[in-house]
Amino acid sequence: MEKVSNILPFFKRELLGIAEQREITSWAYITINHLLDFNRSDCIINSNQELSSEVVTELHKIIKDLKINKPLQYILGETEFYGLEFKVNKHTLIPRPETEELVDWILQEDFESALDIGTGSGCISISLAKNSNAKISAMDVSVEALIIAKENAKRNQVKIDFIQEDILKLDILPKVDLIVSNPPYVLNSEKVKMKDNVLEFEPSLALFVEDDNPLVFYKKIAELAFKSLNVNGKLFFEINEQFGNEIMSILSQTGFVHIELKKDVNDKERMIRAVKK
Repeated sequence: MEKVSNILPFFKRELLGIAEQREITSWAYITINHLLDFNRSDCIINSNQELSSEVVTELHKIIKDLKINKPLQYILGETEFYGLEFKVNKHTLIPRPETEELVDWILQEDFESALDIGTGSGCISISLAKNSNAKISAMDVSVEALIIAKENAKRNQVKIDFIQEDILKLDILPKVDLIVSNPPYVLNSEKVKMKDNVLEFEPSLALFVEDDNPLVFYKKIAELAFKSLNVNGKLFFEINEQFGNEIMSILSQTGFVHIELKKDVNDKERMIRAVKK
């Protein structure tokens, strides 16, 4: 594998049967961009460029990790979300495209302050800070996740007030115009349907809830949000598509109004917005 033009065939050959061709192609180009800073057009222009021994060694290491289902984002240590670069590791979930849709929806609102609960890599809070003039706070129980989130805020040149707290143990939240949360919502029983790349590498703490209390975070956050949101404040959730009606019911019983359930690009009910009057 001496040249840039050899990288894509190398990926396809080595990863045959590991993933679909389209995904393998995507991995190859993301890797090329990461190692050589080439986009697809650059790959054509520079197809005959010789690869250094360091790059070849790195490519072999990446392939080896992909073969054991390690997500490429963790292998490279970074990913893109909402047009921004984010550092990720085993302590943070890999940001998902559906969450970009949630950020889009939130940015249609007018708000001067917002709190992101369960911030992880900081992808939601940092994207909001980058695309609004609001004062943004972000909370997580994981010290390790907050270390990454702080690095990401610095990397993307935004100021965020980071808070290390367990939301389930709090009685009060800061007064804000908007609260957003993408809390753990995958049932333990759903693990059997999940891919190894998620189960073996992404943080369980940020993903899973007990089957007998799946909405524990939604109930707690709704209760605290209703007390702490300013008048006409908004609460946004990303949700497990199975529980849309139940979460709407919790919000209604808590006192929220104008509750709206929204579908993502895959036609799944994955987001909710509610208003505190």
